[in-house]
Amino acid sequence: MIEPAVAVSVPTLAAEAVTPARTLDRMPTVELPALRDIPLPDSLSDSSTTLRAVQPAGKRRAVKHAGSRGPLFRGLPTLPVAVGVATIAVAVGGVVASADPQLTSAGDRLTSPNALTGSFGTATVGTRGQTVSRDSERDTLANAAGGDLVAEAERSAEKRTSALSDLARKADKMSAEIALNKWVSPLDSYRLTARFGEYGLWSSYHTGLDFAAPPGTPIRAVANGTVTSASYDGAYGNKTVITLEDGTEIWFCHQTSFEVSSGDTVRAGQVIGYVGSTGHVTGPHLHLEVRPGGGDPVDPDAALRQNGVTL
Repeated sequence: MIEPAVAVSVPTLAAEAVTPARTLDRMPTVELPALRDIPLPDSLSDSSTTLRAVQPAGKRRAVKHAGSRGPLFRGLPTLPVAVGVATIAVAVGGVVASADPQLTSAGDRLTSPNALTGSFGTATVGTRGQTVSRDSERDTLANAAGGDLVAEAERSAEKRTSALSDLARKADKMSAEIALNKWVSPLDSYRLTARFGEYGLWSSYHTGLDFAAPPGTPIRAVANGTVTSASYDGAYGNKTVITLEDGTEIWFCHQTSFEVSSGDTVRAGQVIGYVGSTGHVTGPHLHLEVRPGGGDPVDPDAALRQNGVTL
C-alpha cells in the first residue's frame, strides 16, 4: 500500500518567542519522499511477521537496488529518523505545520520564546530594576547606628567639656579667695555669752570671745594658716593654735576633740575640732582669742570685722 507524502514542519533553533500580536508565517517544511520512491530491502521484519515487497500488477518497472543510496537521497534522513525529528519538534516548539493550506495561512504567528526577544506572552524581560539586598539594608542600619554613636559621643564630649569648665571656674574662684585670705566665722550656729574685756569668773578681764554651742559642733579655721599647736593646756583645756602668714595666732580652746595635728596646713572654713567643755568652764563653748605676732590678745570681734566677718 502506497502512503501519501507527509509534510512535517520542524521548528528551527532561531525560532522567535510566542507573541500574540504577530502573524503566523509558514514554517519551513521538509518534503519526505513517498514510500514508493524509497528502495526497500527484500524483507521488513518485526517480532511477529515477515513482510515482503509486493510487485504491482501490470508492467513491471525494473528497480535497481544499489549498494548505497543514490545522490538524490543520500542527504535525506531515513523515515524513522524523520519521524523522530518531527516528534521532538512537537515536544519542543509545540508546533507542527501541516500541508493543509488552511492551517498554514492562519492569521496568527506562533513562535517559541527565546533569549533574543526576551519576551514570553505579555511579559517582557527588560532592564533590571534596582533592588536592595539584606546586606545593603544592614549596611544602611549600621551606618545609621554609627551616626547615632558619633552624635552621642559628641554630646558626651560637650557635657564633659562643660563640667570641666565649671570645675575650672570654681577652682579659680577658690584660688582667688585663698589669695585674698578672707576670714570666716568659726561656728555656723552659736550664741555669744562673753565678750573681750569683761570681768566675771576670771581672775582678770576676759581675753577672748565665747561662742556657746552644743557639744560636738564643728569648729572651723577662721583663716589660712599652719597648725603650730594641738594639745591640752590647763585652764584652756584642749587648745589648737593656728599661726597666720603675718604671724598672728588664733587660739581655739575647750575643744572636746581635735581634727588636725601640729604642722598641718589649713584653709579658712576647714574643720579643725569640735566644741567641748574641757579646762576651766561652766558649759560647752568655744573660747576664741586673737594674738597679733603671738603677743597680747586683742578683741576677736574687731579682728573679725576688720577681715569682713560680722557676728
